[in-house]
Amino acid sequence: MTNVHELAKRILKLLPGVDCGGYGGCGYPTCEACAKAIAEGGKTTLCPACDREAIAEIAEAMGVEPVDVEEKLAFIKCAGSAAGKERFKEAESCEAAKAAGFLKGECQWGCIGIGSCIDRCKFNAMKVEDGQVIIDSEKCTGCQACIGVCPQELISMIPKDATNFIPCSSKDNEADTLTACGYGCIGCGDCAIACPENAIEMIYDDKVDSRYADIDYDKCVGCVTCTVSCRKKIIVDTYHDLTKAKEEVAFVKCTGGAKGNRLLKDAGFESCKEVTLEDLNSNGICEYSCLGLGDCVKVCRYDAIINEYGLAQIDPDKCVGCGDCVRECPREKIVMDPYKGAKQIQCTSKASMEERLKVCQVGCIGCGDCADNCPNHAITMVDGSPVIDCQLCENCGICTYVCSRGLIVERQVPEYNYLQMEAMKINSRQSDERK
Repeated sequence: MTNVHELAKRILKLLPGVDCGGYGGCGYPTCEACAKAIAEGGKTTLCPACDREAIAEIAEAMGVEPVDVEEKLAFIKCAGSAAGKERFKEAESCEAAKAAGFLKGECQWGCIGIGSCIDRCKFNAMKVEDGQVIIDSEKCTGCQACIGVCPQELISMIPKDATNFIPCSSKDNEADTLTACGYGCIGCGDCAIACPENAIEMIYDDKVDSRYADIDYDKCVGCVTCTVSCRKKIIVDTYHDLTKAKEEVAFVKCTGGAKGNRLLKDAGFESCKEVTLEDLNSNGICEYSCLGLGDCVKVCRYDAIINEYGLAQIDPDKCVGCGDCVRECPREKIVMDPYKGAKQIQCTSKASMEERLKVCQVGCIGCGDCADNCPNHAITMVDGSPVIDCQLCENCGICTYVCSRGLIVERQVPEYNYLQMEAMKINSRQSDERK
């Protein structure tokens, strides 16, 4: 049987090693006491500051199955002007400042900005900037020591990978919120109505006859619909690096469609789902083309798709990679492109060259010049159509040069999240206007 004392010493080495002074989520005054509690049969997840790797190692030391844990960060539900910060900046503590009371025009719900929570943080993850407490997501361990000290009850724990935050706790009516803060939630409910996962609830407080929005992260999938619908554009991600490239954007594998689209509309078709293969063949329309009737346009929540010249066109800057259009397209003409700078071929026709030329003047004719000239053999002909292996492609540009139809394009993944950045720009302008 493993010696409890030795086991506790082993577990202690896996803990963060910074005592939270009894304020952390484990409930013990020191890491040593926490380690002992775990060694004596406590939960392997007892220390909330441990990441998944550390918890797995603790489970191994205990000889039990590892438990999957959701890593969390501290989040302050306030992003505007700190409540009464100019008057309170010399106050002894946030609690003392609150006890002094607020004046008309000051937000009584927001961050006071003295920084009492900072004294609790032993990981240097918090600082005050212009009267506002800022949390460094890279340093925050989710130990929970900062939560109980806030007299405004603004600090909560959110999933580390969450992307949508409502940085406001105001319960004032719309007029008072707008007067006190340029970033405040006005309780309009647009975000809750728009959320496709019902992850946002409007909570009514009968004491002040007002309501505010709250996100249920167990339901939130990070689709940023709330960011788009928010009138105040305050629902943004300030914890993650938004300059990193998105993983995927949608891409339409067709470059023609005007002729077929016109014939289908003349025949009375209003959606892509109505059209059958027989309809296409009888009307002399390419059976591999985008029909351009707009099924994908209707489901796109971000205005990232338009129909132009009978073809769906995707704006990669607005596309968030949700995949709704991919699932909606009955002809599988839209794919998700996960590669930055990868080549794509805008045609998937498998018909003979003669048939292709009959129905489309701009599609791939299956000549094979791109495959014959690729120095890395990254392009192969499958059923008369070229297929690019993005793992072999070195982006040399030869295929683009030799393609007589101009169908091989480079699909650049945007280097920022359009919706979030736009929202943050609006916040920045509001801040400038208030100075």
